[in-house]
Amino acid sequence: MPTKTTKAIPTTMTGKRVCLRPLARSDATAMIRLTNQSARRFPGLVRRIKGRAQFEEFWKRFDGDTAFSFVICRKEDGAAVGSISLFQIIRRSRQNGVVGYLIGAPFLRQGYATEALQLVLRFAFRHLKLHRIEADVQSHNVPSIALVKRAGFKYEGSLRGFLKIAGQWRDHQRWAILAEDWRGHRRK
Repeated sequence: MPTKTTKAIPTTMTGKRVCLRPLARSDATAMIRLTNQSARRFPGLVRRIKGRAQFEEFWKRFDGDTAFSFVICRKEDGAAVGSISLFQIIRRSRQNGVVGYLIGAPFLRQGYATEALQLVLRFAFRHLKLHRIEADVQSHNVPSIALVKRAGFKYEGSLRGFLKIAGQWRDHQRWAILAEDWRGHRRK
């Protein structure tokens, strides 16, 4: 297996209602606004972005090899509604990655995350040839748990004190989907 991604990152991935495009520096204002709106609405679930410097630090993590981040845009008007990332990609015998996502508070429960997650899974399994994608979800985040279940992820266990968010160590649930699970789930 290759240790680096050999194919170029697609410029956009398009679904019925959303398109995903790689996160750019120019997205700072929109992403800070969306993230901070969600952090105010859901304290403890979402980390605030404290300004452009923190956004820049976040943006630099996505090297197009072990981490990718995409802006979720509505097709109808191009408005940014959130972001979705694939990161901690490990090659060799693991072929594994982790997915994370955020939908801005004004755009919740409109199906954007469901469609964006399917586009990223297709990218991960078809384009990157990964075998497994994990999602770590806070135990009380019922909508996010429902999202990964709908996508075909399987519950694997609890992670105590997994991430520090809003100054507290938070428990998470580990969910995962294998390439063969995803292919079978799509046929249903």
